[in-house]
Amino acid sequence: MGPPATFVLLRHGETPLTPQKRFSGSGGSDPSLSGIGREQAERAGEFLARRGTVQAVVASPLARTRETARIVAARLGLDVTVDDGLRETDFGAWEGLTFGEVRERYPDDLSAWLSSPDAEPTGGGESFAATATRIAGTRDRLTAAYAGRTVLLVTHVTPIKTLIRLALGAPPESLFRMELSAASLSAVAYYADGNASVRLFNETSHLR
Repeated sequence: MGPPATFVLLRHGETPLTPQKRFSGSGGSDPSLSGIGREQAERAGEFLARRGTVQAVVASPLARTRETARIVAARLGLDVTVDDGLRETDFGAWEGLTFGEVRERYPDDLSAWLSSPDAEPTGGGESFAATATRIAGTRDRLTAAYAGRTVLLVTHVTPIKTLIRLALGAPPESLFRMELSAASLSAVAYYADGNASVRLFNETSHLR
């Protein structure tokens, strides 16, 4: 099968919206990291530097991921490449709202979204099906570009869960059954023939 591209998946550190559990996608206010988030990024960088296996860093274009990647890459002595394919889902009119607020204001749209990966958030957001198509294309492109190498992908909840879901061949509803903490690490090895091996999920011991 040839050597795999090993993707170490780092969710960005906390922003002011993270502890409030507000929808924060690619169409919202594009918040930067909080002080806690920057500290989390530093700890992730220290952990990865000790491991010494990461050979490249690729980040989503949003502020929180670029900032996380910049902090980690400084520890690793690497540059950061930005890839638009790693951006978070656009949650449309739900951006900045809590789940409870969305349920109160857009109950029918929320029910549809929870029931079907093809349903879009209110106001022309991105469906999970569309996100999966984008992420699969990004995965294939990066797998080819980084064959035999270990690359850190600094991205978001939905892209990471989607990469894990696709690697496992799990159904779309599995996205709602995964917990992914801020600044957590996951890892998947991808082979050129399409096979994959999930090696780590939601590791947070480096933050303690």
